[in-house]
Amino acid sequence: MNIKVADRMEHISGSVIRKFAERAAADPELINFSNGNPSEVTFPIEDMRRFYDEALSTGYSDELMKYGVVKGFPPLTDFLKDRLHNKYGFDWDENDLFIVSGGTQAADITSKIWLSKGDTVLVEEPSYASCYNIFRCYEAELKGVPINEDGIDIDAVEKALMEDDSIRMIYTIPSFQNPTGFSTSAMKREQLYRLASKYDVIILEDDPYAELRFSGDEIYPVKSMDTEGRVFYASSLSKVVAPSFRLGYLVVNKRYSSYVNVCKQCTDIHSNTLAQYVAWGIMTKTDYEKHLELARSEYGRKAGLIRNELINHMHPSCRVSSPSGGMFIMIFLPENIDAADFVWKGIDRGVVCVPGSGFMIDGSKVSHSVRLCYATASDEEIIKGAEIIGKLTYDFIEGI
Repeated sequence: MNIKVADRMEHISGSVIRKFAERAAADPELINFSNGNPSEVTFPIEDMRRFYDEALSTGYSDELMKYGVVKGFPPLTDFLKDRLHNKYGFDWDENDLFIVSGGTQAADITSKIWLSKGDTVLVEEPSYASCYNIFRCYEAELKGVPINEDGIDIDAVEKALMEDDSIRMIYTIPSFQNPTGFSTSAMKREQLYRLASKYDVIILEDDPYAELRFSGDEIYPVKSMDTEGRVFYASSLSKVVAPSFRLGYLVVNKRYSSYVNVCKQCTDIHSNTLAQYVAWGIMTKTDYEKHLELARSEYGRKAGLIRNELINHMHPSCRVSSPSGGMFIMIFLPENIDAADFVWKGIDRGVVCVPGSGFMIDGSKVSHSVRLCYATASDEEIIKGAEIIGKLTYDFIEGI
């Protein structure tokens, strides 16, 4: 049989993160820093059970079993609108909110609306590689700009926009970025919006970790300053309730609502209404702020522990990021060390991480960074894993 798949699939590759996560799953003795799962401590299991039971035993049950509203379960969308207005000042006279099936669907819908073959997406590099694949599915080109401790490199953004008029969209993860843990400062967010306005491009702001700040002052999203409707704001309940719900939300200017509505209908008609009911119950009928504080406290403690342990054990020529929220930390090795080799040696010694190449546009290029997710590891695993990684840095550096 000689069936040719679509040309666009030639540029799509499997997730490097998944490869290492599956390697970890195959050997439970390995210390797993590879996947991006939230801590099980943060899963509100009893509340989930309560609201699933409630959903199936109240007057809502008949409605919850039928096809739902494309935009989402109205009580949940109303709650999220109130929260985003009170927290960030989002204007619902100008904007609309859609429940989507995870943050990746928000990226897919945005890409479906905006990207044509040959358009370019400007992305932070390194960044979340699953969105790279989404953009490639719409036959877009990718162009990377560096990300620094204070966020996306604004000078590099402006240079790229000046030189390349095919850039249609900027993709950014401004808060506790995956994989680096870096956050874009308030000043840079304002500068990024001004550049998008000057060069007339769209911003896809991917913000799933915003609720997980455990130190420092709150920084408002780029969307909060959007007076032109050029920012598509995506977030997710995966990191604050449970990934299995596959619930996220997309905020867009109302002039694009009809496009989002049609794209959503074409994909899955609507997101899981029963899960939306349970999420709404957790957010409105329990102490949701206490739940978020538990998550922030858990990640803040673990971030501090793993960073201190890495600094204590690593070769002084290595450095490590300093996240103020989220679930990720990144090690930066000397430039003569291939992070992929480093990670495979780490697996031999009992620790699984992800090389930075898994977050680059061209994953075949040598990377000198390593991402660790500290969310699911126990304190004992963090301490032991950091010691193994630290010794490995000395072995690599002294052996070169």
